[in-house]
Amino acid sequence: MKTLLSIGHGYSARALGRLLLAQGWRVIATTRSVEKAELLRSEGLEAMVWTGGPLPLEEATHLLTSVAPDRMGDPVLAAQKEAIAAAQHLAWAGYLSTVGVYGDHGGGWVDEETPLTPTTERGRARVAAEADWQRLGLPLHIFRLAGIYGPGRGPFAKVRAGAARLIVKPGQVFSRIHVDDIAQVLAASIAHPSPGRIYNVCDDAPSPPEDVLAYAAELLGLPRPPEERFDPAQMTPMAASFYAENKRVRNDRIKAELGVTLLYPDYRAGLEAILNAETQAG
Repeated sequence: MKTLLSIGHGYSARALGRLLLAQGWRVIATTRSVEKAELLRSEGLEAMVWTGGPLPLEEATHLLTSVAPDRMGDPVLAAQKEAIAAAQHLAWAGYLSTVGVYGDHGGGWVDEETPLTPTTERGRARVAAEADWQRLGLPLHIFRLAGIYGPGRGPFAKVRAGAARLIVKPGQVFSRIHVDDIAQVLAASIAHPSPGRIYNVCDDAPSPPEDVLAYAAELLGLPRPPEERFDPAQMTPMAASFYAENKRVRNDRIKAELGVTLLYPDYRAGLEAILNAETQAG
């Protein structure tokens, strides 16, 4: 039986898990939380609480890791590098990275061949983690994700609560991706593996962040949130770091090589779908 071992089974991996379960796969998911494990079991997954011990690699035909690196490097490899490297029976392995590895390009376009010049500590840690996974000799595929949104993770809650701020930094754009499109890209790669390949996973419309919040308010029939000039001194270091990099990310490769047609090619389509689903759910 095709079996995915998903390490750090978070928001994006759960969307893939739903697709694979519907296709008759077995999905083993790791988490650090007992409560999260129970939730995953209720979704039909075999969940295990993992704190660094042995992984059921021998039971897996496919491997996905969603665990972010920290200052000490990739925690999965720190705990189980030798065992993972020895799992040469795997038909496919995937690593979820970030477009933050490209750094700042002043609003210009980047693709998978663009040199990696991260400007943040998180971006540099991702570059190092990608390289560490590439050295294992697995049939590895790297997926560099743009800003993720989807059901339960989007601007609607902030707008409804009156907490949304339209931070305006002239010329600033971000690339985004709906979680269901991440899932279909991963599934397409699993169906058509190309070991060593790297894919940008983003939609067709890099856009200013204030436009997204404003459109969410419009869909809800609420007033446009007030605009504020970008001022890193008034933001958390994490929030300010996102504005330190400005680029447009190309997604041609997922279309040309994996045959992907995006479900939500821009934030408008994605937000409309999320709100329609909320409305239908009552």
